[in-house]
Amino acid sequence: MSMIEFHNVEKYYGDYHALHNINLKIDGGETVVLIGPSGSGKSTLIRTINGLETIQKGQLIVNGQDLAEKKTDMNRIRKNVGMVFQHFNLYANKSILENIMLAPRMVLKRPEEENRKIAMDLLDRVDLVNQAEKFPSQLSGGQQQRIAIARSLAMKPKALLFDEPTSALDPEMIDDVLNVMKDIAKDSDMTMLVVTHEMGFAREVANRVIFMADGQILEDDTKEKFFDGQPTNERARQFLGKIITH
Repeated sequence: MSMIEFHNVEKYYGDYHALHNINLKIDGGETVVLIGPSGSGKSTLIRTINGLETIQKGQLIVNGQDLAEKKTDMNRIRKNVGMVFQHFNLYANKSILENIMLAPRMVLKRPEEENRKIAMDLLDRVDLVNQAEKFPSQLSGGQQQRIAIARSLAMKPKALLFDEPTSALDPEMIDDVLNVMKDIAKDSDMTMLVVTHEMGFAREVANRVIFMADGQILEDDTKEKFFDGQPTNERARQFLGKIITH
Protein backbone atom coordinates (compact mmCIF):
# COMPACT_ATOMS: atom_id res chain seq x y z
CA MET A 1 0.00 0.00 0.00
CA SER A 2 1.28 3.46 -0.91
CA MET A 3 2.27 5.67 2.00
CA ILE A 4 3.09 8.69 -0.19
CA GLU A 5 1.78 9.52 -3.67
CA PHE A 6 2.65 12.44 -5.94
CA HIS A 7 0.40 12.94 -8.96
CA ASN A 8 1.51 15.61 -11.48
CA VAL A 9 2.81 17.85 -8.70
CA GLU A 10 4.11 21.32 -9.56
CA LYS A 11 5.85 23.70 -7.17
CA TYR A 12 6.85 27.32 -7.80
CA TYR A 13 8.70 29.99 -5.85
CA GLY A 14 7.40 33.05 -7.67
CA ASP A 15 8.55 32.55 -11.25
CA TYR A 16 11.02 29.81 -10.30
CA HIS A 17 9.75 26.35 -11.22
CA ALA A 18 11.07 24.19 -8.35
CA LEU A 19 9.25 20.90 -9.05
CA HIS A 20 8.18 19.78 -12.53
CA ASN A 21 5.37 17.24 -12.96
CA ILE A 22 6.40 14.97 -10.08
CA ASN A 23 4.83 11.50 -10.21
CA LEU A 24 6.01 9.19 -7.47
CA LYS A 25 4.66 6.44 -5.24
CA ILE A 26 6.39 5.23 -2.09
CA ASP A 27 5.05 2.14 -0.38
CA GLY A 28 4.89 1.61 3.35
CA GLY A 29 8.16 0.17 4.67
CA GLU A 30 10.30 1.32 1.74
CA THR A 31 13.62 3.10 2.16
CA VAL A 32 14.03 5.54 -0.71
CA VAL A 33 17.13 7.66 -1.24
CA LEU A 34 16.98 10.92 -3.21
CA ILE A 35 20.22 12.03 -4.84
CA GLY A 36 21.24 14.65 -7.37
CA PRO A 37 23.12 17.93 -7.72
CA SER A 38 22.50 20.88 -5.42
CA GLY A 39 19.38 22.83 -6.32
CA SER A 40 17.73 19.87 -8.01
CA GLY A 41 14.57 20.01 -5.88
CA LYS A 42 15.28 17.11 -3.52
CA SER A 43 14.77 19.02 -0.29
CA THR A 44 11.77 20.86 -1.68
CA LEU A 45 10.16 17.55 -2.61
CA ILE A 46 10.43 16.01 0.84
CA ARG A 47 9.37 19.26 2.55
CA THR A 48 6.08 19.15 0.66
CA ILE A 49 5.30 15.76 2.22
CA ASN A 50 4.62 17.18 5.68
CA GLY A 51 3.37 20.53 4.49
CA LEU A 52 6.48 22.62 5.14
CA GLU A 53 6.15 23.62 1.48
CA THR A 54 2.85 23.85 -0.35
CA ILE A 55 2.27 22.71 -3.93
CA GLN A 56 0.59 24.78 -6.62
CA LYS A 57 -0.73 22.02 -8.88
CA GLY A 58 -1.33 18.29 -8.76
CA GLN A 59 -2.21 15.96 -5.93
CA LEU A 60 -0.11 14.86 -2.96
CA ILE A 61 -1.52 12.06 -0.82
CA VAL A 62 0.17 11.15 2.46
CA ASN A 63 -1.11 8.25 4.55
CA GLY A 64 -4.39 8.35 2.63
CA GLN A 65 -4.96 12.10 3.05
CA ASP A 66 -4.85 14.66 0.25
CA LEU A 67 -2.72 17.60 1.36
CA ALA A 68 -4.45 19.92 -1.10
CA GLU A 69 -7.81 19.40 0.62
CA LYS A 70 -8.63 22.29 2.95
CA LYS A 71 -10.15 19.90 5.48
CA THR A 72 -6.90 17.93 5.81
CA ASP A 73 -5.46 18.30 9.32
CA MET A 74 -1.74 18.98 8.87
CA ASN A 75 -1.08 18.34 12.55
CA ARG A 76 -2.42 14.82 12.05
CA ILE A 77 -0.13 14.40 9.04
CA ARG A 78 2.89 15.53 11.06
CA LYS A 79 2.08 13.09 13.86
CA ASN A 80 2.63 10.29 11.37
CA VAL A 81 5.46 11.82 9.32
CA GLY A 82 8.60 12.78 11.23
CA MET A 83 11.33 15.03 9.85
CA VAL A 84 15.05 15.17 10.60
CA PHE A 85 16.73 18.34 9.36
CA GLN A 86 20.28 19.19 8.39
CA HIS A 87 20.55 21.47 11.45
CA PHE A 88 19.20 19.60 14.44
CA ASN A 89 16.60 22.19 15.62
CA LEU A 90 16.81 21.08 19.24
CA TYR A 91 15.53 23.33 22.03
CA ALA A 92 18.68 24.85 23.52
CA ASN A 93 17.07 25.61 26.89
CA LYS A 94 15.80 22.06 27.48
CA SER A 95 17.68 18.92 28.44
CA ILE A 96 18.18 16.13 25.93
CA LEU A 97 15.52 14.06 27.70
CA GLU A 98 13.06 16.95 27.65
CA ASN A 99 13.71 17.53 23.94
CA ILE A 100 12.57 13.97 23.26
CA MET A 101 9.62 14.00 25.67
CA LEU A 102 8.14 17.38 24.74
CA ALA A 103 6.17 16.62 21.55
CA PRO A 104 4.65 13.33 22.77
CA ARG A 105 3.58 15.14 25.96
CA MET A 106 2.04 18.12 24.15
CA VAL A 107 0.67 16.49 21.02
CA LEU A 108 -0.05 12.89 21.95
CA LYS A 109 -0.85 13.60 25.63
CA ARG A 110 1.28 10.59 26.47
CA PRO A 111 1.37 9.78 30.21
CA GLU A 112 4.56 11.05 31.82
CA GLU A 113 5.88 7.72 33.11
CA GLU A 114 5.34 6.02 29.74
CA ASN A 115 6.77 9.04 27.94
CA ARG A 116 9.95 8.95 30.00
CA LYS A 117 10.41 5.21 29.48
CA ILE A 118 10.03 5.53 25.70
CA ALA A 119 12.46 8.47 25.66
CA MET A 120 15.06 6.55 27.66
CA ASP A 121 14.64 3.50 25.42
CA LEU A 122 15.25 5.71 22.40
CA LEU A 123 18.33 7.24 24.02
CA ASP A 124 19.58 3.71 24.48
CA ARG A 125 18.82 2.98 20.83
CA VAL A 126 20.98 5.90 19.68
CA ASP A 127 23.63 5.06 22.32
CA LEU A 128 23.26 8.30 24.30
CA VAL A 129 21.61 7.27 27.58
CA ASN A 130 24.43 8.90 29.54
CA GLN A 131 23.66 12.29 27.94
CA ALA A 132 20.00 12.48 29.06
CA GLU A 133 20.38 15.39 31.49
CA LYS A 134 22.78 17.43 29.38
CA PHE A 135 21.80 20.33 27.13
CA PRO A 136 22.26 20.40 23.33
CA SER A 137 25.21 22.81 23.52
CA GLN A 138 27.13 20.23 25.56
CA LEU A 139 26.89 17.62 22.78
CA SER A 140 28.76 17.25 19.50
CA GLY A 141 26.96 17.78 16.21
CA GLY A 142 26.76 14.05 15.59
CA GLN A 143 25.28 13.46 19.04
CA GLN A 144 22.73 16.25 18.51
CA GLN A 145 21.65 14.71 15.22
CA ARG A 146 21.16 11.32 16.87
CA ILE A 147 19.01 13.07 19.50
CA ALA A 148 17.01 14.72 16.71
CA ILE A 149 16.36 11.27 15.22
CA ALA A 150 15.32 9.91 18.63
CA ARG A 151 12.98 12.88 19.05
CA SER A 152 11.30 12.09 15.73
CA LEU A 153 10.98 8.40 16.65
CA ALA A 154 9.35 9.33 19.97
CA MET A 155 6.17 10.25 18.08
CA LYS A 156 6.07 6.70 16.66
CA PRO A 157 5.64 7.95 13.08
CA LYS A 158 4.77 5.80 10.08
CA ALA A 159 7.32 7.64 7.93
CA LEU A 160 10.55 9.54 8.51
CA LEU A 161 11.95 12.21 6.20
CA PHE A 162 15.68 13.01 6.34
CA ASP A 163 16.92 16.20 4.70
CA GLU A 164 20.70 15.78 4.29
CA PRO A 165 21.10 14.72 7.93
CA THR A 166 24.89 14.34 7.78
CA SER A 167 25.90 17.26 5.57
CA ALA A 168 26.56 19.64 8.50
CA LEU A 169 28.64 17.10 10.45
CA ASP A 170 32.38 16.62 10.75
CA PRO A 171 33.44 13.47 8.87
CA GLU A 172 34.24 11.48 12.02
CA MET A 173 30.67 11.99 13.30
CA ILE A 174 28.86 10.81 10.19
CA ASP A 175 29.12 7.05 10.72
CA ASP A 176 27.36 7.12 14.10
CA VAL A 177 24.38 8.92 12.57
CA LEU A 178 24.28 6.65 9.52
CA ASN A 179 24.40 3.57 11.76
CA VAL A 180 21.29 4.78 13.59
CA MET A 181 19.56 5.36 10.25
CA LYS A 182 20.57 1.88 9.05
CA ASP A 183 19.05 0.42 12.20
CA ILE A 184 15.79 2.26 11.55
CA ALA A 185 15.77 1.05 7.94
CA LYS A 186 15.70 -2.54 9.20
CA ASP A 187 12.24 -1.86 10.65
CA SER A 188 9.94 -3.25 7.96
CA ASP A 189 7.10 -0.97 9.04
CA MET A 190 9.03 2.30 8.80
CA THR A 191 8.92 4.27 5.56
CA MET A 192 12.06 6.37 5.01
CA LEU A 193 12.75 9.04 2.41
CA VAL A 194 16.34 10.29 2.63
CA VAL A 195 18.02 13.17 0.83
CA THR A 196 21.74 12.43 1.08
CA HIS A 197 25.12 12.45 -0.63
CA GLU A 198 26.17 9.33 1.29
CA MET A 199 26.33 6.78 -1.52
CA GLY A 200 27.54 4.00 0.77
CA PHE A 201 24.36 4.36 2.81
CA ALA A 202 22.26 4.31 -0.37
CA ARG A 203 24.00 1.18 -1.63
CA GLU A 204 23.50 -0.62 1.66
CA VAL A 205 19.94 0.16 2.73
CA ALA A 206 17.92 1.75 -0.08
CA ASN A 207 15.14 -0.14 -1.78
CA ARG A 208 15.11 2.53 -4.46
CA VAL A 209 17.33 5.34 -5.64
CA ILE A 210 15.72 8.43 -7.18
CA PHE A 211 17.89 10.84 -9.14
CA MET A 212 16.68 14.43 -9.52
CA ALA A 213 17.95 17.39 -11.53
CA ASP A 214 16.33 20.72 -12.39
CA GLY A 215 13.24 19.91 -10.35
CA GLN A 216 12.52 16.69 -12.20
CA ILE A 217 12.76 12.99 -11.41
CA LEU A 218 15.06 11.65 -14.11
CA GLU A 219 15.72 8.17 -12.74
CA ASP A 220 13.86 5.87 -10.35
CA ASP A 221 15.60 2.49 -10.00
CA THR A 222 16.47 -0.23 -7.55
CA LYS A 223 19.85 0.38 -5.94
CA GLU A 224 21.27 -2.59 -7.85
CA LYS A 225 20.24 -1.19 -11.22
CA PHE A 226 21.34 2.33 -10.38
CA PHE A 227 24.78 1.55 -8.96
CA ASP A 228 25.71 -1.73 -10.62
CA GLY A 229 23.74 -1.55 -13.83
CA GLN A 230 23.46 1.52 -15.99
CA PRO A 231 21.03 4.41 -15.42
CA THR A 232 19.05 5.14 -18.56
CA ASN A 233 19.31 8.91 -18.12
CA GLU A 234 22.52 10.54 -19.37
CA ARG A 235 22.51 13.18 -16.61
CA ALA A 236 22.28 10.42 -14.00
CA ARG A 237 25.13 8.50 -15.65
CA GLN A 238 27.33 11.62 -15.58
CA PHE A 239 26.50 12.27 -11.93
CA LEU A 240 27.25 8.68 -10.97
CA GLY A 241 30.50 8.78 -12.94
CA LYS A 242 31.68 11.83 -11.01
CA ILE A 243 30.85 10.20 -7.68
CA ILE A 244 32.78 7.06 -8.57
CA THR A 245 35.71 9.10 -9.91
CA HIS A 246 35.97 11.18 -6.74
